[in-house]
Amino acid sequence: MAVGNLVKRLQDIMRKDAGINGDAQRIEQMVWMFFLKVYDAAEEDWELDAFDKGEEFKSIIPEELRWRNWAPSKDEEGKMKSDFLTGQALLDFINEKLFRVLKGEDSLDGSIKGIQVTRETARHQAVVHDVFQEVNQYMKNGVLLRQMIDEIDAVDLLDSAESHQFGDMYETLLKDLQAAGNAGEYYTPRPLTDFTVEHLEPKLGELMGDLAAGTGGFDISTLNYLKKQKKTPKDEELFQRSVMGQEWKPFPYLLGVTNIMLHGIKDPQFYHMDSLGKNMSEYQEEGKLDTIAMNPPYGGATDAATKMNFKAEYRSSETADLFMVLIMQRLNKGGRAGVVVPDGFLFGTDGAKLAIKKRLLTEFNLHTIIRLPGSVFSPYTSIATNILFFNNERAEGAPEGFKTKETWFYRMDMPEGYKHFSKTRPILNSHFDVVNEWWQNRQVLEEGEKSRSFTPQELMDTGCNFDQCKFPKEEEEVLRPEELLKKYHEERTALDAKIDAQLREIESILGIYL
Repeated sequence: MAVGNLVKRLQDIMRKDAGINGDAQRIEQMVWMFFLKVYDAAEEDWELDAFDKGEEFKSIIPEELRWRNWAPSKDEEGKMKSDFLTGQALLDFINEKLFRVLKGEDSLDGSIKGIQVTRETARHQAVVHDVFQEVNQYMKNGVLLRQMIDEIDAVDLLDSAESHQFGDMYETLLKDLQAAGNAGEYYTPRPLTDFTVEHLEPKLGELMGDLAAGTGGFDISTLNYLKKQKKTPKDEELFQRSVMGQEWKPFPYLLGVTNIMLHGIKDPQFYHMDSLGKNMSEYQEEGKLDTIAMNPPYGGATDAATKMNFKAEYRSSETADLFMVLIMQRLNKGGRAGVVVPDGFLFGTDGAKLAIKKRLLTEFNLHTIIRLPGSVFSPYTSIATNILFFNNERAEGAPEGFKTKETWFYRMDMPEGYKHFSKTRPILNSHFDVVNEWWQNRQVLEEGEKSRSFTPQELMDTGCNFDQCKFPKEEEEVLRPEELLKKYHEERTALDAKIDAQLREIESILGIYL
């Protein structure tokens, strides 16, 4: 099975279907099928585990609706089944039975009861219900839908090499989200998540959380980092419980939970929920996280009810501000956090931002702020961003009244040869090499314009202005009117001469002289 070009084949099929419009819908259509395929493979593992323990495995999905029982059009010998679904029969099955039952509703003909989730339902089973709450089936042509299912079913996820290929393919698919309109907000470039996680140094036995997880990028970077620490069966148990994610929107939740399962987590702690929807006072020790790595949504407005979950001094209309408060509330003693924030947070002077920044200096060790180059999230957004690194512990030598000893700022310039990042020239892991080198040997650079440190009191004296070591702005040359006209005429004359020369060259080639 050629996994490498699977997405292209699926996209070619969907382009022929009248029900799908745009890349975002194509991705959603693919991924709910990916999820069911991946979940079915996971159930095979759970069935074997249950058998080894002398127990009986019971799927939350009704037998008729399990992928293995309706999706394959061929039997184990490779012969076409006589009763495989296609055309209108397949559309009716998916629309009137599969989707309704997995959402918790009875099938349209009443023959299958909707799956129900209670407090006793295992997390790895409840995830099916969560995923299908607001997922859509867009296709209108049952024959084309059958072609897609056959392509996906041909992937052998029990084969380690093919499963790994499929995971790589899925990561590429998520990366393509950045070019899919608003869907790009759910994806943080992998080099950025890798860099952040690397400097949080997670360990097996700790729990890393992302409270606005999107497609699970920070979780995946954490899993990749922790894989190197696995040596014993006990380590594998710790690995399985090492990451947690929360995502409010249904589409990225589907993308994220599928991503987590593809990377070896059998029972994902990935929740479909509003992280800001709980009163901050309710988070006690059981809600704490050892490390937090995330890229909170910014630029969005927050409703009045959500603001009431926060103390009056921290109430803000900007979601990024509220997430910063949530992160501080949920970070364990001795915990480490790496958080992507927009420039507006650094120089903002409203009451909530000032209160949050003061708390970062007085109650946390805000040790590093990395100024990221523009267009990191291109082409989705051009908003300038930064990474804040802070610990929930007092830094050795911190002055009285503060837990921060000093805050280092570092400006990560655009790599040589780049004017900006793009889909064809994205940010790479190697672009962070210079930052990693500086991290290990911190020093003032370019007389403080590129890198320097501040004491917490110095930052307080600026009004908590964290907009330090900023990127230089290109100066615009302002000419007098007569100089501007002269320059315009010179440029026009030069352009006319260039056009005339090109015309003469074309005439010479054609043997035409006018």
